[in-house]
Amino acid sequence: MAAPQIPNLNSLRRGRGRGRGIGRSTDNGPESRPSGKDRIVQGTDNDASVSRLSAVDLGYLTDAYATALTPRGSATRRFPIINRGTYVRTTAIDQLVTSFLGLYTPEQTQAKRKQIISLGAGSDTRVFRILSSRQPSDLVYHEIDFAVNTTSKIQAIRSTPQLQQALGINTPDAEVSISEMGDALHSPSYHIHPVDLRSLSVNSDRDLSTILPGVERELPTLLVSECCLIYLTPSEAEQVVKFFTEHLFQSESQPTIPLGLVLYEPIRPDDAFGRTMVSNLATRGIQLQTLHKYASLEAQRCRLKEQGFGDGQAGADIEFIWKNWVYEEEKERVAGLEMLDEMEEWQLLARHYCIAWGWRDGSDASVFQGWTTLKAQSDN
Repeated sequence: MAAPQIPNLNSLRRGRGRGRGIGRSTDNGPESRPSGKDRIVQGTDNDASVSRLSAVDLGYLTDAYATALTPRGSATRRFPIINRGTYVRTTAIDQLVTSFLGLYTPEQTQAKRKQIISLGAGSDTRVFRILSSRQPSDLVYHEIDFAVNTTSKIQAIRSTPQLQQALGINTPDAEVSISEMGDALHSPSYHIHPVDLRSLSVNSDRDLSTILPGVERELPTLLVSECCLIYLTPSEAEQVVKFFTEHLFQSESQPTIPLGLVLYEPIRPDDAFGRTMVSNLATRGIQLQTLHKYASLEAQRCRLKEQGFGDGQAGADIEFIWKNWVYEEEKERVAGLEMLDEMEEWQLLARHYCIAWGWRDGSDASVFQGWTTLKAQSDN
């Protein structure tokens, strides 16, 4: 297929607000003005929210919070292959997250609490979807992003009762008032941190409670990066992961707790489609800095093992996930939403994005038991 036939596929490469978490440091790191490249990366959040809303409006996804977190006047209908890609990515990561959290029952106790930390979260709606359907005491959810994006998200929360209700804040018995929010939010179940990921260091001698307040170091924890770390240099991305695996969630005084990482990133940049994909992004000044180092599923798995996830690593491209993780009835439903006459483009696109997941069991091998099953399926 000739390169001009490949659409500019900027939307799919971001998850929900992915690509943030780098830019201006706040009091959580050295103060600096965002560079031009940082501002370009920061601006990808709008593309992500528009793609999400397009998939929701057309019936691919159910998300009651998508409209509230998409800038007014920016709604745009995406290409059918973009909508399908958004659907597959979202539902696949939801499946991994749900497996980590476990089935919710009212009888769950404090001992079963879990923690999620979303890197470069931007306008992501996952926290609202999860907290609206679970007991708040069951989960602690953190989002890390630069201050411009966290301020924008908090403003949306302040102006939208629906978002407040999902979070359980600004009620008479709530422990946080939205009137007190600026670029940070701290409540019992939800924290927004205006932090430049590049300021997180294994060698940091600062009090961890001042870097990421509210993080509970004894809880089983899941890290999520949907096209966030890829905007960092390879050494910076590695430093961020090791901050969590070697510094925050590992010490001599406590047993290693269960810890997992889910990555959504593009792969295979060196074939014709991959080169065109990279070129399309370059026209917008977007550089995917770790893409060539982690260009294959095998490279992604090796990365996870080398960066602290020794108990298990797996990966699958979006084409495989569509074929093997989505039930036939659901495939038929999705296929009926729009005419997809770009089958070749869809297959190419889906082969050039992947989800990789790695974990260490720590003191409780049952936390990631479902991930082991998905790994076996992807290996086959």
